[in-house]
Amino acid sequence: MDIHQIEIALSDIFHEPLKNGESRKLVFWLDKDNEFAEDINQISVDGVKIHQLTDHNQFYTKYLLEEEEPSTSFLIYTNLDLAMEENWLADTVLYSKTFYADKISLILSDLHIDPSLRATIKKYEKFFNNKERFKKFADFGIENYTEEMIELAIMSVLCNVKTPDFEDVLKSVLMDSLDEKENKSYMQLDKFFNVDVFWRYVEQIYGYEREEKTLKTLFIHLVVTAFSQSVGSENLADLSGFIAQHNKTNALVFIDHWMHHKTDDAVFDEYTEMVEQEIQLPKIIITIPVDTFKQADIFPYIDKAIIIHIANGLFTHLEDYEEYTKLIKLRRAKHYYGKFSAIYEALYYTVKMQEFYKEHRQGIPQGHAIDLYERYIKEYYRMDTYYRKFYVAFDKGNNHDLMKKLKDLVEDLYTNWYMEELNTLWSKAAEAEMIQEWSLPGIKNQQHFYSSVIAPKLRNGERVFILVSDAMRYEIGVELAERLNAETMGSCEMETMLSVLPSITKLGMPALLPHREIDIDTNGNVYVDGMNAVGFENRKKIIESKVSDSIAVHFQDILAMNKMGRRETFKGKKLIYIYHDHIDAVGDKAATERYTFDAVEKALNQLFDLVKIIRGDLSGTNVYITSDHGFLYQRDALEESDKIGQDKLDAIEVKRRYILAKEQRDVQGQLAVNLSSIIKNEQQLTAYIPKANLRYKMQGSGINFVHGGASLQEVVVPLLSWRNKRSGQKGAKAIQKVDIKLTNTARKITNSIFNLEFFQTEKVGDKMTPRTVVIYMADEAGNVLSNEETIIGDRSFDNPADRTFKIRFVLKNMAYDRNQTYYLIIKDTETGIAVEKIPFTINLGIVSDFDF
Repeated sequence: MDIHQIEIALSDIFHEPLKNGESRKLVFWLDKDNEFAEDINQISVDGVKIHQLTDHNQFYTKYLLEEEEPSTSFLIYTNLDLAMEENWLADTVLYSKTFYADKISLILSDLHIDPSLRATIKKYEKFFNNKERFKKFADFGIENYTEEMIELAIMSVLCNVKTPDFEDVLKSVLMDSLDEKENKSYMQLDKFFNVDVFWRYVEQIYGYEREEKTLKTLFIHLVVTAFSQSVGSENLADLSGFIAQHNKTNALVFIDHWMHHKTDDAVFDEYTEMVEQEIQLPKIIITIPVDTFKQADIFPYIDKAIIIHIANGLFTHLEDYEEYTKLIKLRRAKHYYGKFSAIYEALYYTVKMQEFYKEHRQGIPQGHAIDLYERYIKEYYRMDTYYRKFYVAFDKGNNHDLMKKLKDLVEDLYTNWYMEELNTLWSKAAEAEMIQEWSLPGIKNQQHFYSSVIAPKLRNGERVFILVSDAMRYEIGVELAERLNAETMGSCEMETMLSVLPSITKLGMPALLPHREIDIDTNGNVYVDGMNAVGFENRKKIIESKVSDSIAVHFQDILAMNKMGRRETFKGKKLIYIYHDHIDAVGDKAATERYTFDAVEKALNQLFDLVKIIRGDLSGTNVYITSDHGFLYQRDALEESDKIGQDKLDAIEVKRRYILAKEQRDVQGQLAVNLSSIIKNEQQLTAYIPKANLRYKMQGSGINFVHGGASLQEVVVPLLSWRNKRSGQKGAKAIQKVDIKLTNTARKITNSIFNLEFFQTEKVGDKMTPRTVVIYMADEAGNVLSNEETIIGDRSFDNPADRTFKIRFVLKNMAYDRNQTYYLIIKDTETGIAVEKIPFTINLGIVSDFDF
């Protein structure tokens, strides 16, 4: 500030209106560093006398101001400490104004910092010499300054942190680089602050005590200290030099917050992989029992070790399946699960397959065809789902050697045992009971679908939607039904039909149409009441000719329409057939058959969305979802023993899984099914089906995905009937998430490390969907004071005890006010809304940092 600026500032002060009781203005210009001692005589302010106060004229000055010239305005210039006890003018200063013109004083004045902190500001004067830094500092709006608060604010500005908080400062520094020479934030602290002060804070808050301090060893110190809180310091004896002797909980909370940050966690993950190598973590983990580290969530190798533990158990036939399942579900809520989710999912479904094998290791019992059919739809089908889900996971991470070993285990269970045993028994039963009449007692035949299910609805004046999904086998239908029941307002019932033979599209699709009879000519063409029924356009003509106010469309056409277009298209239509073919379109091509199970996942979403469109845009209330046939699919290449040669027959059509022929005779290794119960059959056609899962030897590729045969996977057709229920309607249940509640009744925390129990109040099921929450302690301002723990509430157990969660929390080591209210926050991760905010008091006494 130059002389002219000073004169303007002083003039503004002296020309302010007099306050009540004032007859003049007295201003003490305090210039402790004598910066303007030589300029004071040049200062001129209209109507104001200037007087210099020294340590020799205090009494005279008081006499001058109060006796000689009691009504004159004075500017009193001095470098004395006006707050000293032996100050003759102490009372005069109280009712006067103090003016500063030196840089430090101006900073103190502008920021409303007490002059007692002048030395602190002087120490960091270089920082305040920049307008942008000064503004950022001022924008913090700090009300109560201390030396610590000033230092925190300076470090926060230099590290571009939004609020003065050392946790954020430290993370910002470490995020930049672990090499001080490349770290811009660290260099800013060194240039405009004092890195020794930064390190003092690190030592005080996080217990990092080293003669030679580096950012790299600091990060190692933080993660190892945090890790020791999970596995115990006694298990990390070789790393004791990296474990804090005090404030260990601060390190854990710091690491936890960084690890769970939505974007900053990428740098954290990179650093922890480096630390794993530096400390040779695998050599340490191998000496620690899994139960000791299963809750740890610092290093990615923890998940690798758990994965290896489960895999080795499977490979060595240790049947601890319940333990493996609990471990996998436990890890879902951990930081690195996403990185290893494909392997975990593959492990999970391998475990489920092993459990199934354990339950049936004595063999699948022989029985009548209807017995095997019913056991399949009640239980056995799950193996098809496990196999499918395994490969969905496998395809996301099949470069891992471990995945390839699991694949061998899965193929041995599924292909060599389950499929071989189940369908061999089924073929034996079918040959004994079904080759002359293809039917089962109490099971609806596919060709009777329209007459027995749809026609009665239309006669009652009801509007009906029929979704026909090509190759949607039974186990896929079960998954869709479960999802519709859980996630829509309607209710979905599940039954089955026995498909026609051969189980092929050109016969299965016509079987679902309104008709009196079906026939196949000598060229393999299928007819419904004399009309060609092969292909979508022909089926559309049949539907629209048989039933007035009917329509047939492809699902992609509906998806392409907007709401208005859909309503216009289906206005006045009572019978709507919607054809969906994503599964078969992918599986039935040699080039894409390996993506069959990925196609199933997409198809499930498409069908679910179609039901929502029918409900929302078209006000549909009756929806039937079914299929023309199922399929067989195995991932491994087939052996020669999986194929069967063709006998010379008077055949009109030969495919991988069937032969249509004009003669009927016994052929070894094949079922010869009389088609008279299925089609008009003037040609006296017989379907020859390889037993079990065999394929006919033929030229060409496309042998892994097949249908047309008589396996349970091919002929058990799902029939879902979905009924919409609107809100308020009798029996309607709103879709809601399960609740996660705290069960502890005490609301006082006395240790910095404590456990709380939570309860999933409802089981996941019909109209009750899972909820994932993150839980932590916070103060009234919302500042997070503890680690953040995740609970995935997706348990479907009836027993309430199986829906409980015990969670461990660690508080920051800081001062807690026993009279203040703190809160346990339970936040829904999908919405970000706090569903619970539970008040607590925290009274740690003198105990703040123990190992438990």
